[in-house]
Amino acid sequence: MAESAPRPERTDPKRVIAVYLVLVFALSSIFWYIIAAKPQFAIDTGILKNSVFLLMWCPGVAAILTRFALQRNLRGFGFRIGELRWWLLAMVIPIGLGFVMFGTAWVTGAAPFLPDRAAAMLALPALGAVLVSLGFSIVSAAGEEIGWRGLLVPELGRFTTFTRVAIVSAAVWFCWHVPVMLVGGYGGSGGLASSLVVFFLSMIGGSTFMAWMRLRSGSVWPAVLIHGFDNYFVQEFFPAITATTTAGEAMLGEFGWYVVLISIVVGLLFWSLRNRLPRMPRPEGGL
Repeated sequence: MAESAPRPERTDPKRVIAVYLVLVFALSSIFWYIIAAKPQFAIDTGILKNSVFLLMWCPGVAAILTRFALQRNLRGFGFRIGELRWWLLAMVIPIGLGFVMFGTAWVTGAAPFLPDRAAAMLALPALGAVLVSLGFSIVSAAGEEIGWRGLLVPELGRFTTFTRVAIVSAAVWFCWHVPVMLVGGYGGSGGLASSLVVFFLSMIGGSTFMAWMRLRSGSVWPAVLIHGFDNYFVQEFFPAITATTTAGEAMLGEFGWYVVLISIVVGLLFWSLRNRLPRMPRPEGGL
């Protein structure tokens, strides 16, 4: 007589999240310390140079350790490819939003467009460097997204509403960034208090969008692409083809006031589509 297939191990999502948060903040504290203190061993070994990349992978490593420890497998991350339309949206939307943000500055004169710089970056010899930088941004973002949208969001979705999933995941994501903002100089030109407020408000909208994409597509990869494309185009590509001005610094980028407006609009749009999300499974092991 054939043996019946083993039943999935029961996992309590609240326990999974608790273990995950302890691990992710414990691992991350190593690199927060390195970024703040710049110890000699980190300088000599090159860890300091790569500390931001390693820090961004702490959420993913903590998530993998949590799954193995409590679930004995890697189910639930959403590693499947999924439908192509979600991949396309994940690439187009960040570029489009970045273009709207910087395009507004170009048209209004707040921060002029630099056509010669744009032509140089888009010339065939330079496209290789652009693609390498974009690829590195995506790989870095994957470290965060395997944790935030690969584990945290679906586990939250197993016992609470989408609205709470978006808000709680945004709060955790924000808190994880705070130490490096305090000790690592990560912020905008308006000072620490302004950077914290802008970053938190923008994260609520961004988290809503990315959580919706993760749950609707059933795949973590659209969230990875959104994060990677947004980091590259908003932090590197569009700033490189835009003149630096006082008005532009206050308006543009991750810590500019314009990102709050865009994030609120995008967040409300995808929050209004929450009824299109699939019903999340009960806490009985994996997704």
